[in-house]
Amino acid sequence: MAAAAAQPYPSRPVRIVVPLTPGGGVDILARIVADHYSQVLGQRFIVDNRPGAGGSIGVETVAKAAPDGHTLLVSSSSMVTNAAIQSVRYDPIRDFQPVTKLTSNAYILLVTPSLPVTSVKDLVALARAKPGQVSYASSGVGAVLHLGAELLCSLAGVKMNHVPYKGVADAYPAVISGQVNWVLGNPLSALPLVKAGRLKGIAVTGTARMKVLPDLPTVAESGVPGYSVDAWFGLFAPARVPPRIVEKLQAEASRAIHAPEIERRMEAEGTDVVANRPQEFAVEVRKEFEKWRGLVAKAGLKVQ
Repeated sequence: MAAAAAQPYPSRPVRIVVPLTPGGGVDILARIVADHYSQVLGQRFIVDNRPGAGGSIGVETVAKAAPDGHTLLVSSSSMVTNAAIQSVRYDPIRDFQPVTKLTSNAYILLVTPSLPVTSVKDLVALARAKPGQVSYASSGVGAVLHLGAELLCSLAGVKMNHVPYKGVADAYPAVISGQVNWVLGNPLSALPLVKAGRLKGIAVTGTARMKVLPDLPTVAESGVPGYSVDAWFGLFAPARVPPRIVEKLQAEASRAIHAPEIERRMEAEGTDVVANRPQEFAVEVRKEFEKWRGLVAKAGLKVQ
């Protein structure tokens, strides 16, 4: 064991599992980190897309991997929300060593342009006035867009109908056309639709206003105190990976995403670069899991 611990890292190519299809935000971020690692750590870092079961298949692959740092995971917060609402074959706390939160961003609360609301207060009032008639879309049961919407309903004390889609790309047309009334959207995909007038933004879900949309209040400012939902993308290793490896991975990931051209690109997309310490990220992941698990229990949510 001591000999293994003393081996240089990495000693062979490293696989970075992405539990989603290529081309999305998680995949793009994983490739930025993988390219940097490959250049500075003396081995190839290969992105391995393992979609399926809402991301659970790829996450489970890493949970079961050897704790030697040669299999890593880049995931969104869905690894936590999935585990909060349904039975999965991994434990987001026990089976992983958080390395760093790479980026974080709030969502935009988007409504059909013709819907007669201009604020979250209006939306809640409409849901109260027309029980069972106001609906929201999501990217699937258990996704953060689903739980984030349910958190708003829970804190505001209203019921709204959930209409799940296979992904947010399918949800947007339904809200644009008025089939569904609202959705939480990622700034990267939502901003062009807002600027084109196809969707109307009425609030943002973070604790502070977005630099790219300074006129939009937070949901908490808009009459739902205590509300906060952020999307994050994080880097994880299997549990029990030696601390020296985790520290090396965190330091180089921070260098990769704090490169000026990457920071400029992220800021333009409404995304904050984070790269926090492993200990800080571990505390945040645990809090997030407890938050969503508590909501699921309180609201009686389950996968149909």
